Amino acid sequence: MKKQMLLSAIALAVSVQVGAAAPEKAAEIVKPQAVQSQAALWASHVMTRYHYKATPLDDAMSEKIFDRYFKSLDGEKLFFVQADVDQFAPMRTKMDDAIMSENLTVPFAIYNLYQQRFNERIGYARELLKTKFDFSLDESYQIDREKAEWPKTDAEVKDLWRKRVKNDWLRLKLAGKDDKAIRETLDKRYENYMSRSRKLNNEDVFQIFMNAYAMSIEPHTNYLGPRAAENFDIAMRLSLEGIGAQLQQRDDYTVVREVVPGSPAALSGKLKVGDRIVGVAQGESGSFTDVVGWRIDDVVQQIRGAKDSTVRLQILPADAGPDGKLAQLSLVRKKISMEEQSAKKSILEVRDGTAKRRVGVISLPTFYLDFEARRKGDKDYKSATRDVARLLAELKKEKVDNVLIDLRNNGGGSLTEAVELTGLFIDKGPVVQQRNAQGKVEVESDTNAGLAWDGPVGVLINRSSASASEIFAAAIQDYGRGLVIGEPSFGKGTVQQLVSLDRYSQADKPRYGELKMTVAQFFRINGGTTQLRGVVPDINLPSMSDPETFGESSYDNALPWVAIKPAIYIPAGELKEIVPLLDKKHEARVAKDKDFQYLAEDIALVKKQRKDNTISLNEAARRKERDQQEARAKLREARLLNLVASPDDPVLIPDAKEALNKAIAAKPANANAKAARQIAAVKGALRTDDGLQGDERSLSAELDAEKAAKAAKDVLLNEAVHILADEVGLLKTDTRLASRVLPYAADVGK
Repeated sequence: MKKQMLLSAIALAVSVQVGAAAPEKAAEIVKPQAVQSQAALWASHVMTRYHYKATPLDDAMSEKIFDRYFKSLDGEKLFFVQADVDQFAPMRTKMDDAIMSENLTVPFAIYNLYQQRFNERIGYARELLKTKFDFSLDESYQIDREKAEWPKTDAEVKDLWRKRVKNDWLRLKLAGKDDKAIRETLDKRYENYMSRSRKLNNEDVFQIFMNAYAMSIEPHTNYLGPRAAENFDIAMRLSLEGIGAQLQQRDDYTVVREVVPGSPAALSGKLKVGDRIVGVAQGESGSFTDVVGWRIDDVVQQIRGAKDSTVRLQILPADAGPDGKLAQLSLVRKKISMEEQSAKKSILEVRDGTAKRRVGVISLPTFYLDFEARRKGDKDYKSATRDVARLLAELKKEKVDNVLIDLRNNGGGSLTEAVELTGLFIDKGPVVQQRNAQGKVEVESDTNAGLAWDGPVGVLINRSSASASEIFAAAIQDYGRGLVIGEPSFGKGTVQQLVSLDRYSQADKPRYGELKMTVAQFFRINGGTTQLRGVVPDINLPSMSDPETFGESSYDNALPWVAIKPAIYIPAGELKEIVPLLDKKHEARVAKDKDFQYLAEDIALVKKQRKDNTISLNEAARRKERDQQEARAKLREARLLNLVASPDDPVLIPDAKEALNKAIAAKPANANAKAARQIAAVKGALRTDDGLQGDERSLSAELDAEKAAKAAKDVLLNEAVHILADEVGLLKTDTRLASRVLPYAADVGK
């Protein structure tokens, strides 16, 4: 009873303070709903009983929740001051009681105070825009404040914001903006911050708080509200029912960013990139709802709907002013496949003396699977393994010599897909082991005889390759089936399971949300785990990642690395002899590769900036840095102007300008046109800082920059392809070596 009174008393005191100190336009006070308090209680019951790392919800856990919740709200420590945190100090050991007593008033009171501080800080930032900054002073701004202490006083936090605004102003000034344009740009930026913040609702606040609890147990346990759970399901199955338009928030408008080919939106011919959706109506006769100023997820919720149902849109065309004439269109929703996240293939050729080596590259952004469609027996269900098998068959017909599976930035997905995808490259056998909370170990195996590809294979990974990506890469490595190239992977060796909390609800519609909860740990078939250490490549490529700030090793509560008994398996090949040979060729090649030298420069610069963690606010110093950046960009651009991209490696040409003009005028299939695209890509990639944020640039400029980045030379991919080309050359000239690397392949050494 005393605990309950304390919860209420603190909440009341903070509510009074928030009201008393509120700025002229105070944010709406956000309050918890009864259903959220119930969901929190049921979630605690599940996590304390069935989690792999089951942890009691007690005072010790309460302290962790308290700290993580404040960090979730203000990770850079730019809004709260120490006194704000201190006033809630009595609650450090009472967050467990708040959950168990179904009384979330204090977590919401903390958020409401954060919202007040947010408005005050942004309001102060906007006031600073009326002042004049002295850029001759020798002072600096701290870039990352995650490990900093809370500001002690209001004066201290104001000085942090003065430096932040000064840095924003200086970036625009260095980009050539005058004072009037800078003031307008930043005032609009800060107003947009406040506008987005005001759109947060109690569902958002509840999800932040529940994730502070869930992630205090273990980094990969999350709470998903009903809408977040729906979006997670869509991401896994790579399909949804809607109109086929990718949307983006720009100011108060929901803007069409991309129209999916073949979708209802594309087939209508009436919805264009840049169009603004201002109204949505359901069915043929429903009234329009004005959606200007809405959150984008609320607008999306209105546009999505059941297959074959009708949605009507009011559109403000891209080229029309704010008062332009509105257009209307009616669209019938269909099942939309998110093809941009599907597996894709390409073929890259490398000259090896007089021979050409053809390497098939399959890029896989995620391990997707439409569980529901598969369960229902839909013969066309979406699956990463099915798509990759089809692409491998096509690459076979195109007579590639080697295959590279590009798993960079693939954060995982379906465990089933990781196992079945591995089965495309091995005959039969175990792929991964799982140990549950009770210590029981189960082995997930490929049981389908035969291989979709029996030739050499490589796997390209980076620090963002996680979970299912690590299972696949580890299995390929443990079987000796192929080369793993890149940088050490993320290190996520845990298994998550979705648990619907609605099983505890009596309501017909989803209301409690879901838990994505860790229930087991992965182990390689060699007995080690991918947890914490990740997969270490056979051949290393340069990395910009910092293990202290990104990856499993950056979490303070990550599960440790452990080992269990290896599974029983028969290696498919032996790579120990060939790896040193390939690594030697790789090192010799990159030592003469100008692109690799540029990459090394970039990595060194990023690491220096990360270590320094400060940026000068002195204009002269920043201009010097900018001049150096522009000099690097011009040097690289000049190099490309003297190169023409051919189907093989680039070659020098006598007249760069003439060739560039020809390249621009040439057809896309022409090699010179490829050079022009590369030059444009380098210009985009090396463009100096314009001081703007993404939504402050025109949509066309943003899309052009993305296209340029995609067209830019992928240095790491190209080197990985060269390594696999080297492998083909060695295998074709050394039959003894080939018999060790690929003992069962039909055409080894041919």
